[in-house]
Amino acid sequence: MINLFNTQIESLSIHRIGNKSRNEGVFVSQSGFTLSDELVPLIKEYFFKPFREKEENYYQFAHDVDLEYHDMFKMVKAIFDNPSLAHEGSQKIAAHLYEQSNHPHIKNGELYVTYLTHLTIDNQPVDAIGIFKSEIKSEFLQIEEKEKNLDVILQMGINLNKLDKGCLIFNHKADEGYKILSIDSNRYDARYWLEHFLSVDAFQDENFLTKKYLKFCQDFAKEVVLPAEDKKEEVMFMNRSVNYFAKNDEFEESKFLNEVLENPDLIPEFKNYKVDRGQKYSIEDVTNFPIANAAVTDARRKMKNTINLDTNIQIKLDFINPDSAERFVEKGWDEEKQMYYYLIYFNKEQKT
Repeated sequence: MINLFNTQIESLSIHRIGNKSRNEGVFVSQSGFTLSDELVPLIKEYFFKPFREKEENYYQFAHDVDLEYHDMFKMVKAIFDNPSLAHEGSQKIAAHLYEQSNHPHIKNGELYVTYLTHLTIDNQPVDAIGIFKSEIKSEFLQIEEKEKNLDVILQMGINLNKLDKGCLIFNHKADEGYKILSIDSNRYDARYWLEHFLSVDAFQDENFLTKKYLKFCQDFAKEVVLPAEDKKEEVMFMNRSVNYFAKNDEFEESKFLNEVLENPDLIPEFKNYKVDRGQKYSIEDVTNFPIANAAVTDARRKMKNTINLDTNIQIKLDFINPDSAERFVEKGWDEEKQMYYYLIYFNKEQKT
């Protein structure tokens, strides 16, 4: 988890990056920009708001051979080692971004490189480097006095409510390539920002593993449990899975399987499915890991817990109280109507 509430912008450098394939060039500022007191809260909100609203999926710099050959890693490390050289480092980052801006679809724009202090990640105070890019210009009206009338002037500017691209590189886990958060609102070329410019891979921490394992379980439920059992059992399997993650601090696979798979015949099916599909989710060799509570909450919010019937009736099961569905919902077959039915027990209807 991150906390940006007390973050201070210690330095800010601004450069303009053109599209190299269109020979637009790059404008590199010779010195940093000094923020006025009026601009500070606006710029902080512009830079940081997307990260407060975004799910925390972390990345790390990665190189096939060694991080010492990774261009961005070296530039970032040099700034962390000597923050007084942040502007010089920003010029190198600008040149690097320009070299990657060689696809016709890539938009020109302003690059902002900031040195940040007083951030918190994983309950540790750290510094960070923020790299942001504005691309899309918005129209706005400027009203000016002209002699005895008011004149309306159409101008173009940056919409402070939408950051186009950005990343926060935390001075944390440096030996593993730092922990990095990234946003990209204009995904016209998904490879440009993450792959070509930053050159990062997913950071495989407990947050990553929790999300990936729950996604794996969700697909197993859909592709194996549903055909073998029924829709109710598919939902209940995910119900039990999410609640196992919610009530435990550590994941242990054998314990998990014994708790959530009521049909023992599905345990070897689960293991075979993991052998076949585990690599897709980066969990092929994972059997134990710390559970990230925030990731469980995010996953629970996204999971479907509704049984849709062909009679235009929906039954919604509660992921918070899975025992209720086990105890008070029964499925059967009506010989007279030649139809399946669900029998639901309750004491009284809830008034909403």
